[in-house]
Amino acid sequence: MVIRAGQVERFDRGAGVVTLPYVGRWNAEGNRVTTGMTVFAPGTAIPLHTHNVEESVLVLEGEAAAVVGQDSFELEAGDATWVPAGVPHRFANRGQGPMRIYWVYGGREVTRTIVATGETVEHLSEADRGATRAE
Repeated sequence: MVIRAGQVERFDRGAGVVTLPYVGRWNAEGNRVTTGMTVFAPGTAIPLHTHNVEESVLVLEGEAAAVVGQDSFELEAGDATWVPAGVPHRFANRGQGPMRIYWVYGGREVTRTIVATGETVEHLSEADRGATRAE
């Protein structure tokens, strides 16, 4: 199966952040992972959150400021990081151009819990569209 960017729904998360889910529970029951790409406009971020499954992130383009648990670090194009399930994390575009990340979740039934509110929602559902300007 081939999935092209023009064939998947774009999730506008607000503030200039757009996600393209390539493979997930919405594609086939046999999927063991959920994967896709998110593009961050300059100065945008996803709020501090956790997932119920592990996540791997590869920076394809741009520069990211990342927080994973108690650690803060910077990522460049070609860098990758891994986030265990339940660990608070966030990514922000710290560069002058777009930042593009490719992500893979180790599961199909992915949820996101926003740390500030404690609210848990299904990943990329209507309730899970939030993005902010980076601090």
